[in-house]
Amino acid sequence: QVQLVESGGGLVQAGGSLRLSCVASGFTLDYYDIGWFRQAPGKEREGVSCISSNDGSTYYSDSVKGRFTISRDNAKNTVYLQMNSLKPEDTAVYYCAADSLQRYSPESMYYDYWGQGTQVTVSS
Repeated sequence: QVQLVESGGGLVQAGGSLRLSCVASGFTLDYYDIGWFRQAPGKEREGVSCISSNDGSTYYSDSVKGRFTISRDNAKNTVYLQMNSLKPEDTAVYYCAADSLQRYSPESMYYDYWGQGTQVTVSS
């Protein structure tokens, strides 16, 4: 069974850090581009970061650039999102997703598999 499971969310004060993990089961992440998305209440889902399976290239949205870092550990079949200098506006449910066609895109329409999400809440 193909599955992505996120973990690492929680409540943190502004300026703090969290590291989200996305573990795959039922398939190997090596050949998938992975994206991190978030959705705040009343807002559309936003692509915040993605990482290429081909050359490890990374993308960040302007809202998180310089604060978030995406990385992958293929041996552990896991992708991480290190989030530093968190702001209240980062509060959202965070999802990881896998793209089997390696389109290296922050657009959610290109992703085949999705996790269930993990809540991140940043207090001011």
